[in-house]
Amino acid sequence: MAVLDFLRDILTEPAFLIGLISFVGLVAMRAKPHKVLTGTLGPILGYLMLAAGADVIVANLSPLAQMIEEGFNISGVVPNNEAIVSVAQEVLGVETMSILLFGMIANLLIARFTHYKYVFLTGHHSFFMACLLSAVLGALGMAGWELILIGGFFLGSWSAISPAIGQKMTLQVTDGDDIAMGHFSSLGYYVSGLIGKLIGKGSKSTEDIEVPEKWSFLRNTTISTAITMIFFYVVSALVAGPTFVGELAGDQNYLIYAIISGLMFAVGVAIVYAGVRMILSDLIPAFQGIATKVIPNAVPAVDCAVFFTYAPTAVIVGFISSFVGGVVGMLTLGALGGVLIIPGMVPHFFTGATAGIYGNATGGRRGAVVGAFVNGLAISFIPALLLPVLGDLGFSNTTFGDTDFGVIGILLGQFGEWLGSIGIYVIALIVLVVLLVPNFIRKHSYAINNQEN
Repeated sequence: MAVLDFLRDILTEPAFLIGLISFVGLVAMRAKPHKVLTGTLGPILGYLMLAAGADVIVANLSPLAQMIEEGFNISGVVPNNEAIVSVAQEVLGVETMSILLFGMIANLLIARFTHYKYVFLTGHHSFFMACLLSAVLGALGMAGWELILIGGFFLGSWSAISPAIGQKMTLQVTDGDDIAMGHFSSLGYYVSGLIGKLIGKGSKSTEDIEVPEKWSFLRNTTISTAITMIFFYVVSALVAGPTFVGELAGDQNYLIYAIISGLMFAVGVAIVYAGVRMILSDLIPAFQGIATKVIPNAVPAVDCAVFFTYAPTAVIVGFISSFVGGVVGMLTLGALGGVLIIPGMVPHFFTGATAGIYGNATGGRRGAVVGAFVNGLAISFIPALLLPVLGDLGFSNTTFGDTDFGVIGILLGQFGEWLGSIGIYVIALIVLVVLLVPNFIRKHSYAINNQEN
């Protein structure tokens, strides 16, 4: 168990994973020792900065969610990946870690020997997906090596396939920077991008919004984020009331607490941006070594927050639009008599912001607003449908919050319920065909949908 715990801590720590990839790439390129040192530490420190910023954001979103629940008298299930994983680990710890290890190996083998040359670097999302797969497949009666091998195959396959599906859109987002989406809410982002294509013709980018001179300070992303979030926090605090907010604030005045929380949120976003710039400046050059020596033409698939710097205004537009979609979804579920999915501030910020970025890249402001709104609806309805599939874990008052977890969990759960293990093996066979067929019909070895095509 000690070795397993050590491997778990290495493989689920994205900073180490990104640093290891950079190290291998630089060594493959025969870089000088000092370049290897700085090129390895740079992405590690950058990701730790990103994680620190994300922690600040999450810590300050939690009281906001509590104030909204109290102020508007809402109770129900709050989708939260970390919460349900902590519940699952008590029951499925060994299975999850085994699927994670096998899945990451499978991803590397798929990237090496197929045209899906995407190496998934967001270790904590791999961990979450491994947990989902162990829960769903276990609820269907699978156990032991069958559970581990099938679960690992699905994890490794989706880690390579999901970045490929929307890579052409991702290249629009990044203006051609050779990275891919490595986040298991990717289906929501790609749908947002498709919506942008459908409705966004002629719509200007969120980043081209004309701001009068006297409001030019709003072009500063940190300032505009702070002002937006202070408004959110103060309104929520006023609705929740001084007594409830005072319990969160301790000795601090409840309105001062709300203002400080909004400002700290903006600080967290600024730290994320700084970490992202540090990651990209070292990771992309180092990854050339992987792409030329170890896994030819490999493409790094990175966390959704890495894309925030490409369209900072779309981040805020997407977050707000997704949250509104989540509120509409919650009210609709309530009216239909379904389980009430309370909008989780963390998934709506990170996935809503990224959906806004994709919608903006393909359809400007209209794409950002409508695409992120649809994302908000999706992460309300999909978690509600996923709850019954999770077996005993579904009674823990939480569920997975991102689209890919829900879609894959529901798909496997329904096929398994209809056809038993045969249904799962049918899906596995289909995935294998999807992985191998391009090898027989494509003459070049570039990654599917990447810019060299």
